[in-house]
Amino acid sequence: MIIHTISELRKIIKDWQKEGLSIGLVPTMGALHDGHKSLIEKSVSMCGKTVVSVFVNPIQFCPGEDLDKYPRTLIQDEILVNKAGGDVIFAPSPAEMYGEGHILSNDFLTYVVPPYFYTDKLCGKSRTGHFDGVCTVVNKLFNIVRPDFAFFGEKDRQQLIIIKKMVKDLNIPVEIVACPIVREKSGLALSSRNKYLNETQKTDALALSKILFNINDCFKKGIKDVNALKETAYGFLNENHDLEYLEFRDADNLEEKTVADLNTVVFIAVKTAGVRLIDNLKLG
Repeated sequence: MIIHTISELRKIIKDWQKEGLSIGLVPTMGALHDGHKSLIEKSVSMCGKTVVSVFVNPIQFCPGEDLDKYPRTLIQDEILVNKAGGDVIFAPSPAEMYGEGHILSNDFLTYVVPPYFYTDKLCGKSRTGHFDGVCTVVNKLFNIVRPDFAFFGEKDRQQLIIIKKMVKDLNIPVEIVACPIVREKSGLALSSRNKYLNETQKTDALALSKILFNINDCFKKGIKDVNALKETAYGFLNENHDLEYLEFRDADNLEEKTVADLNTVVFIAVKTAGVRLIDNLKLG
């Protein structure tokens, strides 16, 4: 079932709550794949009812990013959600979420702004305001759906850490459930943006996971110095790769690490064929 309006969704949720059913929310931007499917299946296993939001959120895209060409595949998304056991797809328009004719800037719209310490690094460094848009839309979804649990993939681990921080700081009554990255057999992390890549470009994109897995192997062999671990990455890169960042951060608060330990996450972002891909791996 696809619902497009907040009022209709709230009516359904009110009925579920009267029945005493727990509610899970899986926030997405659509173009669903098996990674999203794993989130939906986790919600279905834990909750009485599951809502999957499909909304390409305009306020989390920065100037020059792929808002207009971001894949929108609602019919196929509905098939995947049904197969995974989800109950409702919430697919609002920007006007439904932010108001008809609303100017989508923080001059006119109330934003939820996460701490600068969490956003001035990694993806936030090159995507100014991105996480303001993420936190704003996720907070709105929490207010609309009022879920008991919300499911986020570790693929977007910086986002996951920031959402957890927002929930804690604003006393939002929802439990955040982190779900592991789903990968192709090759090791490539599943992403909606993989649809932009042909098979040759997908082969180039394997550099991200190869770098992460090799760093983890070196860590297991006893190498803890971050600079030494970073040096192992460059042999996997070629002229088809534009490395944006390779950083070692604390798994809880994103503090920079100079010596790797079991609470270290390695984050990487690379552009290949003009497509920006991210990945990460917790060491151990």
